[in-house]
Amino acid sequence: MTVVGTGSSDAGDTSPGDIVGSEFAEVEVTFDRSGNGIRLRLEDLRTGRVRFLDALELETIVWLSDGHLNQLLDPSSDRWNNDSAG
Repeated sequence: MTVVGTGSSDAGDTSPGDIVGSEFAEVEVTFDRSGNGIRLRLEDLRTGRVRFLDALELETIVWLSDGHLNQLLDPSSDRWNNDSAG
């Protein structure tokens, strides 16, 4: 895993974030402060798809069992499925 950049997300929504990457994916990670609370903003740099995660969603990921996390990481279950809506 690589982390590229020293993005300072404290300056607001316009500052660049850090890029976390590997041979399989590159994701830009920033903080979104435009709502009622801070959310993590994740952008898939390959597709441009963006996901926002709040504290409850992040805590849920932390508490997932290895089996459930492995199901989420299987790209054939959703990401590369022809029926998935981009």
